[in-house]
Amino acid sequence: MVLQAEQRGTAHALQQTESGLSGLSGTLLLLSGDVPLLKVHSLTRLLGAHSQSGAAATVLTARVGQPFGYGRIVREGGAISSIVEERDASPAQREIAEINSGIYAFALPDLWEGLREISAGNSQGEFYLTDLVGVFKTQGRVVETVLVDDAVSIRGINSRNELAEAGAVMRERKNQELMAAGVTLVDPATTYVDADVEVGQDTVIHPGVILEGSTRIGEACEIHGYVRLQNVTLGDRVTIGNFCVLVDSSVGSDSAVGPCAHVRPGTVVGAHGKVGNFVELKKTSLGEGSKVNHLSYLGDAQVGAGVNVGAGTITCNYDGTRKHVTVIEDGAFIGSGTQLVAPVTVGKGAYVAAGSAITEDVPEAGLGIARARQRNVERWADRARPEKG
Repeated sequence: MVLQAEQRGTAHALQQTESGLSGLSGTLLLLSGDVPLLKVHSLTRLLGAHSQSGAAATVLTARVGQPFGYGRIVREGGAISSIVEERDASPAQREIAEINSGIYAFALPDLWEGLREISAGNSQGEFYLTDLVGVFKTQGRVVETVLVDDAVSIRGINSRNELAEAGAVMRERKNQELMAAGVTLVDPATTYVDADVEVGQDTVIHPGVILEGSTRIGEACEIHGYVRLQNVTLGDRVTIGNFCVLVDSSVGSDSAVGPCAHVRPGTVVGAHGKVGNFVELKKTSLGEGSKVNHLSYLGDAQVGAGVNVGAGTITCNYDGTRKHVTVIEDGAFIGSGTQLVAPVTVGKGAYVAAGSAITEDVPEAGLGIARARQRNVERWADRARPEKG
């Protein structure tokens, strides 16, 4: 890595690399850091043409309807003769529609000799890399161009507006790629899928879905509206209900999550699992066929296979200083409204009565009950409420 400590133009920036590249031969590919839409196909064509022609430099160009702000490709007899920046262009040159992309292939070691011939005689007082074309032509060296198929792909990002426009192009590309591969997007205009996301065939994605990071979705899944998945792996035939958020977690095949569920980092839901509405899981493993259907929170929990967790169950995993683990073994049944005060274990096939606050282990096949006996006070309401006048 090299640093251009003093900002003296694009040619000056490239000169800083000579110390690390001098003595090498071959082709130097120069890219711009603000051109995110560039396609591999365009670079392959550029390198192929450069190698075949034996040119000292090959410039990637494009034709656009509104070339304002870009360097213009000036030709003589059909061959490129120079690149003129917008600020230095004459009125006639500003009418030229072919522009410089800022992407080049250079032959080494010819590049370094050419760079040393560039001067700063322009309106900015900088060393323009574009002047290298004229230098090479004067030296009798060959300079070629390659015209991109899609001018949008070489657009630079110089404002928040252009950033948003480029993002829209990338989303459209990704969505088209997915649909061509057999994924159904109900409303592509409102579906946001990152470039590295993978989605299996016959999966259906509804409006408002956001798929981010390294998310991997299997085949024949259904992702309902306004779901966000970040770095999530889904098996095959998984259903995610409306308004769910899943982050850094995985869900096994033939499982269902949601609606309105929050699956936090470190969670693994096994095959045939069920995570219902308004359930939150954090750093929890849910075994095959286990269910947490309603209004529950499981944090730092290890849940076995075939477990049923009743509505309103919570693991009390934090004592104010440390997090503790709750273990629920295979086949256990947790009644509604239960509090499991970690660290605690519910044994295999055990039951916990609804409304219990479990602070001790429940043995295998046992029944845990931890609640006060009910006491009714006769006519209490008559005495507690003032008489209506």
